[in-house]
Amino acid sequence: MLKKLFILLLVLLPVLNKAESGLFTGPDEENNIYAVLNLSFYGLSSEAYQLALKGFQRLKAEGKLLNSSILTIIDFSQSSSKKRLYVIDLYKKTLLYNTYVAHGRNTGEEYADKFSNESGTFKSSLGFYITKNMAVGAKVGLSLILQGIEKGFNDKALQREIIIHGADYATEKFIQKNGRLGRSLGCPSLPPDQIKPVAETIKEGTCLFIYHHDDDYLRKSAVLN
Repeated sequence: MLKKLFILLLVLLPVLNKAESGLFTGPDEENNIYAVLNLSFYGLSSEAYQLALKGFQRLKAEGKLLNSSILTIIDFSQSSSKKRLYVIDLYKKTLLYNTYVAHGRNTGEEYADKFSNESGTFKSSLGFYITKNMAVGAKVGLSLILQGIEKGFNDKALQREIIIHGADYATEKFIQKNGRLGRSLGCPSLPPDQIKPVAETIKEGTCLFIYHHDDDYLRKSAVLN
């Protein structure tokens, strides 16, 4: 009897440990989250998700993420009148936020199609970022600092002060009046009521991916290749 009980405990122990540690998501499950959460319904392209996941998994394996459960994707292939920012909890398999996000003034009007890593261009920058701390500035108020990690594409983000912040031109009200969002000086700007909850969720070491089907970026990205 004791022997059978001992064998049963050996069988159940891994299951109990897994339950205590929360939901576990491996690479195969992460691939399935796109379908599980029906992200295509929310407008996120399959390519944007798969590329984001590929880079996320690499950064996670290299130990570069302090928080490896949250993945944020900005899909700049969509119209700025669409909710094209997605914050996904890969462990809990939950879409935490789906909201508007503005692109840079010289990146395009309704659609983003021109990108740069250079100061003074007022353009958005593609690629993978690691989120840093929150800050409060005199001009934009609460914001989230971003570290671009792709040389030649977004590694000047800190120098250019590319941050996530709230803006009145990144609201549904602005879209109703103008047919599209307003534009930033290069920052991914959110609706003012979204900046605090989003920033608090993705701050301090999570992965952010800004996507567009840009052949030059896709060919040269050190994270994806």
